[in-house]
Amino acid sequence: MCSPVKKVERKPLSHVLLCYVTDRNQFTGSEQDRQQRLLAKIAECGAAGVDYIQLREKDLGGGELEKLARQAMDVLPASSPTRLLINSRVDVALAAGAHGVHLPANDLQPSDVRGIMMRAGVRRPIIGASAHSIEEVAIAESHGADFVAFAPVFEKDAQPNPAGLARLHAVCRRINAADPPMPVLALGGVTAENAQKCVAAGAAGIAGIRVFQENAAAPLVEQLRSLVAR
Repeated sequence: MCSPVKKVERKPLSHVLLCYVTDRNQFTGSEQDRQQRLLAKIAECGAAGVDYIQLREKDLGGGELEKLARQAMDVLPASSPTRLLINSRVDVALAAGAHGVHLPANDLQPSDVRGIMMRAGVRRPIIGASAHSIEEVAIAESHGADFVAFAPVFEKDAQPNPAGLARLHAVCRRINAADPPMPVLALGGVTAENAQKCVAAGAAGIAGIRVFQENAAAPLVEQLRSLVAR
């Protein structure tokens, strides 16, 4: 049975939201090399002020993921506003002292995960969710998600997705009717060059792997934050 949904306070946005989704396997080298490069990128993004980092290393077991999550928390600058979210694993997020969880579509409801983390002593957990349809976005909103990453926008399985931007616009038009709305982040083939199209479609920000892993964080964040937020 789902937990009662508590009202989530959402403040109007002052800037475009940014979420770095990790994938150490896109780095080269040994497993140790890839993890070290990932941690360096997490530290870099934290120093640049990226809003969220989604630790999405789905091939790691619980113990390995917890160790990496603890290291990620350690490398985030103490003054950084960046919040580390663990993909799916509430237990790992709690054990590592992460700031929250990012839920895949059709996983636990954000309200249930928020209740679990608050009962464990996390005062203000951040709960993000993935969605691939208007219906999934609406469910995430009704269960109090802090934000949703909507995909695919420009690419699906590395192939062009012509209808993606129109679907993003339809989702944002519906969700943005709330005051203030739940932020919708565009995901799937988003680059520094096409990010403005996402914001123009109503997205509150962008999420991605390659856009952060393949670019220096500080100038990228400066460029993306210069976009006109909705």
